[in-house]
Amino acid sequence: MARVWGGRRLETLFGKSLPGETPVGEIWEIADRPEAQSVVTGGDFDGLTLHALWTTQRAEIFGPEYERHPAARFPLLIKWLDARERLSVQVHPPAHVAPSLGGEPKTEVWYFADCLPGARIYAGVKNGTTRESFELALEAGAVEASLHEIPVHTGDSIFIPSGRIHAIGEGCVIAEIQQNSDTTYRVFDWNRTGLDGKPRDLHIPESLACSDFSDVEPQVDHIARGAIADCSYFKVEKISAPRGGPLEFARGGSFAIGCVLAGGIPFGGIRLGAGAFFLAPAGLPPAEALPGTEALRVTLPVAGER
Repeated sequence: MARVWGGRRLETLFGKSLPGETPVGEIWEIADRPEAQSVVTGGDFDGLTLHALWTTQRAEIFGPEYERHPAARFPLLIKWLDARERLSVQVHPPAHVAPSLGGEPKTEVWYFADCLPGARIYAGVKNGTTRESFELALEAGAVEASLHEIPVHTGDSIFIPSGRIHAIGEGCVIAEIQQNSDTTYRVFDWNRTGLDGKPRDLHIPESLACSDFSDVEPQVDHIARGAIADCSYFKVEKISAPRGGPLEFARGGSFAIGCVLAGGIPFGGIRLGAGAFFLAPAGLPPAEALPGTEALRVTLPVAGER
């Protein structure tokens, strides 16, 4: 998707096919939205959408424990983000606020697959910031002074709960795992214009209604192996096969979403290299990964377990 803040590094890092020379900020890799669908390529389900799998093949593909899951659509949306420039300062609505604003709640996690020197993000507010002082900063055009700035490096991650004020800075390529929602409220956009030369819309009343001003100075994590995020909406783990060999995605009769970070995984005559996302159906045996393979494994809690 073309974005004013996007770049072309998804092409150079992962060999993604990008259109023209426009700045591409997002690729929706795993999507079941009215406006965007992941589609199966090859095999018995060739041509079926993710929505069709979720609604008609749920027990077979995802596992019998999800057969009665209440979500009408697959509950996650997973993306690659490429921030050549910093994104707007924004916030996503919590579940108790979203309906009153006509939006969808969103909690997400970022895994920093590649960071240029000096890369940074903004997450939460600085100690001493209140709603009142933040509103004054907005009026004065001095929002940056209220934001908590964090340097980030390749391999870092951070959990972004709904209500957290945040912005991605320049030089970050991120795997984003989130609730299936496309609701974002911009509170500040660095006084820039969009691709059409006009200022982008801001959503200041909505943003202030969602923002958690007690969310003071959170930190990033750097987890070499194990759980990166574990919440009511998803679990994300980093797994690896330094010397190659079996790498398990689907476990205990349940599906998983995989993302190759380094190395590769041969599947059915094709090689899934760095940057590839895939759905590992329930019952899939461990994959024979190439030496040096690192990956993310994303799983979905069973309704009622948490």
